[in-house]
Amino acid sequence: MDSKFSSKQALLFSIINYIGVAIGMISTLFIYPNDKEFLGIVRFIDGFAQILYPIMVLGASTALLNFQPQLNAFLQRKLFSYSAVSIIFMIGFCAFFVSVFYFLEVTKNTEYYIYGFIIAVFLAFIDLMKRQAYNLQKIAVPTFFEKIVPKITLPLAFILVLYFTVSYHQALSIYTFSFLLIFIAIGWYLLRIFKPVYSFNYQDLFQEISKKDYYKYSLYAFCASLGSFFAFRIDSIMIPEFISNEANGDFNIGVNLANALMIPATGVFALYSPIISEALKNNDFKLLKNKYAEVAKNLYFIGILMFGCLLLGISDLFSLLPTAQKLAPTIPILYILGANVILNMSTGFSTEIIAYSKFYKFNLIAILSLAVLNIGLNYLILTQTDFGIIGVAYASLISMFVFNLMKLIFIYKKFQILPINISYLKTILLSLVLLFLCWILPIQFLGDFSFVIRCALFSISFSGIVFLFGWVPELNTNVFKILNKLKS
Repeated sequence: MDSKFSSKQALLFSIINYIGVAIGMISTLFIYPNDKEFLGIVRFIDGFAQILYPIMVLGASTALLNFQPQLNAFLQRKLFSYSAVSIIFMIGFCAFFVSVFYFLEVTKNTEYYIYGFIIAVFLAFIDLMKRQAYNLQKIAVPTFFEKIVPKITLPLAFILVLYFTVSYHQALSIYTFSFLLIFIAIGWYLLRIFKPVYSFNYQDLFQEISKKDYYKYSLYAFCASLGSFFAFRIDSIMIPEFISNEANGDFNIGVNLANALMIPATGVFALYSPIISEALKNNDFKLLKNKYAEVAKNLYFIGILMFGCLLLGISDLFSLLPTAQKLAPTIPILYILGANVILNMSTGFSTEIIAYSKFYKFNLIAILSLAVLNIGLNYLILTQTDFGIIGVAYASLISMFVFNLMKLIFIYKKFQILPINISYLKTILLSLVLLFLCWILPIQFLGDFSFVIRCALFSISFSGIVFLFGWVPELNTNVFKILNKLKS
């Protein structure tokens, strides 16, 4: 693999993701709150599609990544075609059950099933083609279409609903059509660099790889994918069913804004993944322990800086926006889900350690446990209490705590390592004390922009003290690098 080419692709990948996030943030703050019912419907449709498309794929796209490196060029093309044929078969299977659910009117939003089904079909093939492009080290173009097109189309659909008297169904048709465009664009791009073999005879393929191993791996990937949805996104189905589409819209705004806190973690995990894999391969547990603690502390430091500013300033910031009144119900959701994200970041790459080890199957157990717990808590809260979406947010937080605790205990039992050390505990304690002090600071007399002072005081004092005592060595290293560059 050409390192320059890979670096270029990685850079483009990051830039595209950040552009997508920026568009999503602007839309979430200024457009989506103006029709939260429509947002809730879209979120239900996306959730329905996210349930269906892993069933349609049935782990084929993940198996593609796993088995293709073992094959020659011809059989790689055959494996792709086999995966596509299996997806077509599963689409027919899903169509039957969706039809049954539609006529039985299983949920309140039955009328929107068709949109979710069509999107799921496109997502299934997009996922397969995207994985094939990744195998070829071509990640930038598929990522562009996948991340940018829906982020542009959905705000457009909202604007048409809000200002041009377009109906919900017409707007949803436009949104659904965007996935067809993504499918065509990625398909056209892939066909330029990769030529599939169209065949119904795959005997030579399964002489090279074990059919048993293939289906075993695919089933494992399918369970993990479907489990992830039920663990992290089932609320998009349950909230409209037990409360309303508008409440689903409120929750979605909180989810979108809170997820922005995870952006730094994505790059960190990508950077450290090869190091983790190599350390486990060489049984270098000293290196693994050091990197485990290093990453967890780095992510907590970055995450708490952003979350601290969110806690101290988001309410006042929202009050300055034209959508202030409509965003207000989202603020407590954002606090809880933000804490959820920080909790997940603060344990570092626990999932990756397990995934790259011989104990990788435990991740499936953990994710399925999380799914069961999250669904159970959501059901109890939505049916037995009046907590509403606040309760759903707390259910997510509790589930995530248990999920991360399970992984920490498992890793400690198998490898005798933890991501927590004394300097990490000092960093956590310092952040909590400074957050409390900045929160109670009596500076309301400064007016609407007093939150800027609070956020600045927290950020500067926290970073300064951590730097002074060297509790996060990477911070000191980066600061000195910048200073040296400025001097030169």
